[in-house]
Amino acid sequence: MDAAIQEKVDLWLKGNYDQATKDEIHRLKEENPTELIDSFYRNLEFGTGGLRGIMGVGTNRMNKYTVGMATQGYANYLKKSFPGREVRVAIAHDSRNNSRFFAETTANVFAANGIRVFLFQSLRPTPELSFTIRQLHCQGGVVCTASHNPKEYNGYKAYWDDGGQLVPPHDKNVIKEVEKIASVDEVKWGGGESNITMIGKDMDEAYIGMVRELSVYPEVIERQHNLRIVYTPIHGTGIKLVPEVLQRFGFSNVHVVDEQANPDGNFPTVIYPNPEESEAMSIGLKKARQIDADILLGTDPDADRVGIGVKDKKGEWVLMNGNQTAVLAFNYMIEARKAKGIAQPNDMVVKTIVTTDLIDEISRRNGIKCYNVLTGFKYIAELIKEKEGIEHYVIGGEESYGLMIGDRLRDKDAVSAVALLCEMAAYEKDKGHTLYDKLIELYVQYGFYKESLISITKKGMNGQKEIADMMSAYRSQPPSTINGSQVEQVLDYQLRNGRNLQTGESWAIELPQSNVLQFVLADGTKISARPSGTEPKIKFYFSVHTKLTNAADFDRVHAELNTRIEGIIKDMKLK
Repeated sequence: MDAAIQEKVDLWLKGNYDQATKDEIHRLKEENPTELIDSFYRNLEFGTGGLRGIMGVGTNRMNKYTVGMATQGYANYLKKSFPGREVRVAIAHDSRNNSRFFAETTANVFAANGIRVFLFQSLRPTPELSFTIRQLHCQGGVVCTASHNPKEYNGYKAYWDDGGQLVPPHDKNVIKEVEKIASVDEVKWGGGESNITMIGKDMDEAYIGMVRELSVYPEVIERQHNLRIVYTPIHGTGIKLVPEVLQRFGFSNVHVVDEQANPDGNFPTVIYPNPEESEAMSIGLKKARQIDADILLGTDPDADRVGIGVKDKKGEWVLMNGNQTAVLAFNYMIEARKAKGIAQPNDMVVKTIVTTDLIDEISRRNGIKCYNVLTGFKYIAELIKEKEGIEHYVIGGEESYGLMIGDRLRDKDAVSAVALLCEMAAYEKDKGHTLYDKLIELYVQYGFYKESLISITKKGMNGQKEIADMMSAYRSQPPSTINGSQVEQVLDYQLRNGRNLQTGESWAIELPQSNVLQFVLADGTKISARPSGTEPKIKFYFSVHTKLTNAADFDRVHAELNTRIEGIIKDMKLK
């Protein structure tokens, strides 16, 4: 074992760690030394979004000690940032194994530092935590969740006083404070229990009231209250609020997927509890077919992402991807607000740089300002804050199944998204159409945009280096052609500049620094490469588009665009 790793292991064996932790280290030493090395070879990084990792003993794992040290650093920064004031934080957690324990650990450390803590009595969706921070005028907040990761993972998302996740300069400043905590002995573990207040039902009611106000066409729901809805929380927190919200919206024919209704951190029916995965939606699809439903919806464990299924023109069920869902939601909010006469001249919408440009086109033709920000809802929240009182935020979204409607909270919200997507389905059904029909109608009107995504994971100690080398090669020697089409532009968000490879022209990118590269081709194709900030993973996003003259040509043009994407992937040697 490397000497530096051995030193860390010895520190845990000799230090103020509980006996169960020390026993587990001894067990790994005997039975699985490779796992022990992986558990200690680095410190679990407190990144710009917080912590996320596999649960277990060690400096590179989610456990009581890594959570406690992170919280101590965050507490120190909050107290420095708001001197002479009562600092308040809200804390929530999802259905994952140990999430309640991590939430209580977090609450105890904050409270021991003299911070007033509002802790949810039981699991709650992440968006409700964002709402609560604003509702209770907190300076910060934490939700213990690993979102849609497999069952072995857990995480810790940190929030600021606007209800959004940490953005510059707070993200880097919190990281510095966390890195200063060199030992568990520097953590205040207890003694401030009187600073903890339990919250629950009252906050639920306030949040549900906010969601109900987002409805644009309640009269349509009244006519279509019998819309056949199938919903699965995929063993997560959505069960706490989604069925209730749908009932309050006026929907009377909601069917919850029984096999996935109970919160369970083992996620017994799925491998990945992620509505982006067809496997996670398969039980819901089966139920939707059985009852001939109008729409299927699934939310991830912390209920901030939503996936939907609808019937196509042949009556067969298809799962929409995140871009398609976002296009339908953005268009509905723009169209419906205009039709209702509630649109404002300063309305704006926000999407991320890797989300379909069809949204930009719809916005442009409707005279709505569309902003593009870096990936992550914290940047959408930051823009809302910047434009407050100047422009009116309507909706934001990203391709990874996240939507945020209205500005009463500042993170993606699958609970309100489920309600609005059902309202959209009711609106189309009221006209004798489906959401699938509407999507094709938008393609004919604005252009057929097709997106695809490949995620490549590089495991182990060398994983991050392999990904870094891949990005370095793309930067230093960008391809001149991809799939027979010239690369016209390279957009480098790390260096914050764009280059036209044909003319030599360059320009500044007015967004924060981020390790993302985009290639824009002569045929309009856009390819984005983006390493994960929390896992040894790199994502490649592909977007191609063309005209769709009429709905009858959909299948043919769809196949042509698929072929183009497959050619790009093959040419880039990504498969």
